[in-house]
Order: sequence, then C-alpha cells, then structure tokens
Amino acid sequence: MTDQWVALEPGADPAERVRVLRRAHETFTTVGTVPRPVRSVVAESWRRSARAGVGPDGTASVELSDGDLDAYRAEHPLARVMPLFRELMGAFAADGEHLLAVCDAHGRLLWVEGHPATRRRADRMNFVPGACWSESAVGTNAPGTAVAVGRPVQVFAAEHFIRRVQPWTCAAAPVHDPRTGRVLGAVDITGGDGLAHPHSLGFVQAVARAAESHLALLAPPGPHEALLLSALGRDEAELRLGGGPIRLSRRHSEILVLLSRHPEGLSGDELSCALYADESVTPVTLRAELVRLRRALGPGMLASRPYRLTAAVESDATVVERRLQAGALTAAAEGYAGPLLPGSQAPAIVRLRERLAGGLRTALIAHHDPDLLADWAHAPWGEDDLEVWRALAAVRPTGPVRARLAALEAELAAPAGRGVARGSGATYLQRPRA
Repeated sequence: MTDQWVALEPGADPAERVRVLRRAHETFTTVGTVPRPVRSVVAESWRRSARAGVGPDGTASVELSDGDLDAYRAEHPLARVMPLFRELMGAFAADGEHLLAVCDAHGRLLWVEGHPATRRRADRMNFVPGACWSESAVGTNAPGTAVAVGRPVQVFAAEHFIRRVQPWTCAAAPVHDPRTGRVLGAVDITGGDGLAHPHSLGFVQAVARAAESHLALLAPPGPHEALLLSALGRDEAELRLGGGPIRLSRRHSEILVLLSRHPEGLSGDELSCALYADESVTPVTLRAELVRLRRALGPGMLASRPYRLTAAVESDATVVERRLQAGALTAAAEGYAGPLLPGSQAPAIVRLRERLAGGLRTALIAHHDPDLLADWAHAPWGEDDLEVWRALAAVRPTGPVRARLAALEAELAAPAGRGVARGSGATYLQRPRA
C-alpha cells in the first residue's frame, strides 16, 4: 500500500482484500499482533480500541435521544453547516445508497441521513443519531477514528474493529473551528465497498474544508445579538466586539462577568460587595476601575446609576450553565474550557466558579459517560479529582486509569504533609506547596 490513508488502491480486488483483512482481524483479536498488510493507521486504531476495552462483538449505545438530542444539535456549531453538507453530499448519498453522517468531537452521531433502505440496515447496528461511535466505544470506524487522529480517514470492510460493522465501508474527515483550530466533529459518508475508492476520501475532505470556510465567513453578531465574553479557564477574560477581541484586566474581567449576569444593573455598593472581600476598600477605588473599564470598552457601552452594560453580553460560563440546566450534558462539557476566572478571589466570582464546576462535575459522575469523565479527569482541573477518577474506573477500568486511581488513593491515605482539600463539592488531593 503506497498511501496508508487510502483503503483500497485502484485495481485491487475488494473480495480478496476482505479475506486478507478478516484473517488479520482474527489474528489480532486472538493473539494481539497485527500482520501485514494492515495499514498502519488501522493497526494503531485497533491497538487503541483494544486498550480502551472494546470487544469485537460489541455494539454502539445510544446516549442522546429525543429532547436531549434536539437541544444538543440545536446548539452545536455544526448545525450551522448542515444545509451545506446536505447540498454537497445529500444527492450523492441518496443516489449511491449511502448515508451522510455528522458526529461531534466525542464521536456521537448528530445526524444520519440518506437512502431509506440503507438507513434501515444501519439502524440494526445503532448507526443512528444520538449513538456514540467514538473509537473508545466501538473501535475503529471512520467518524470515530477521524476525530481521534484529527485527519481524514477511510475504513474498509474488515478494517472495522467490531464484526457487525465489517460489511460497511466509510470515509470521514474532521471539521475544525476556523478560529481556534479545535475539532468540532466529523462529516462521514457510509455505504458499500465502492466507497473504498480514493475519490471518496478526497470528497469528504473537500466537504469538510468547505464547511470550515463557511464557518469562517459567517457574519459576526449584529447590533441586537449578544457579544461573547470568554472567561472560562483564563484569568483575563476576552470580550469579542465588532472591531475585534478586547483583552481585559483581571478586575475588569470580574466586573464584566458580574454585569453580564445582571442586565438590570448593579449599584456601587452591590458591585463592591461582590468584588471585594476586604470591606475597607473605598468607593473611590471601584469608581476608578469603572472609569478605566468604560475607556477600554469604548463609548456608550457602560452606563451608571446603576452600573450596567448597554449591549447584551453573554459569557461562556452562562452558556455552559444553560446547557447544563437543559440536560444537554455533552454540550455543557464541550463548552467548559476550565474554571471561571480561576485566579479571582472576588467573593461573587468564587461562588459562581464553584457552583458551575460543582454542578457540571456532579452531572458527569451521575451520567457515567466514559469519554466525558476521561476528558474531565485528564484536564488540569480534574487530574487530582479522586471521585471523578473513581467514576471513570467504574466504567473504563483500563490499566492506566486503575493505576492513576491507585496513586490518588495512596496519596489520600498518606500521613502528614498531604491531605484532602474540598471545593465545589469535590474531593481533591492537596499537595504541599513548594
């Protein structure tokens, strides 16, 4: 194979290739070695699948349904390019008896559309909206592997890790946020052996690039739309205005977060109590900060008596809160970039930060989703979160997870010098400061 990303070279016999792959798959699932000529991208995916505890006779599970799925899809960034996907791929899928599928960054299928008879066949293996097709859930498959490796992938027949998926062939390409580069999900075409042609790989890649270009060209918020304040996971918030982002100081970040949550405004006394733990801070100090903030925002943005913003400003923390309250847990977890203004000691910000982190964390533990728990556990704010690691070990008892849990529990049981710190309803290990 001259190109490891192409499943079947032109002129190759698909039937013979299937026979070779089935023997290789049987060898791997019985003795753990990958014989030639399995492509390296597939061999690496099989190994990741095995490490995640996926079995060759498993099946996908539906994790989002009905209202939860509708709410999640409505807020997902790829909803804005679904008309483009349908325009570019809909007729191809219907005419070729294929399926157009779109998944999120966790491999969850959001949309599955196409030929009715093909959809009915796909339903029998839970290739349906709301089902999780990540590598860690169902092993090697085009949409799940594309988001895992961050590049276009073809998966042909017995290259699929789960046997019931092996009659299918698929090609998928990740779609990135054009501003941040973050993987938003993947667009996939699924059907028969004909999709193993190199053209299908180039096709989904071109569609993904078109979607990224379309996202980049979408109009910024108009005068009556909310401006976005990014305050999660950063000590200095960023406000996106028509002229570009404004980087705020730490104190101005705190003020803007609070005012964005109180469109009716706050008095000077209310702001002072929310911002300062030290009651000796004079009103002059706060007024000086507000004068500087008004200068930073530009004319007309900050009014007084009471202090309030004249334009609607929505913080990313509020977006996560709203998703969590709506039960769209995956969307809430994806939007959570870290604790709210983590360096802030302002009393009101501390309360908001702990309430948001605690609520999301509690929901993750209760939901038992291995991918969401793993994302939290491997993030800087979750690496010492004992309860989350215990929850993760219960649903994904891999060697590395069990080892990390054992290390945390050993630290918890250690004598003086190390102990337990509690915050946001969580149990974290507190290491001594240098």
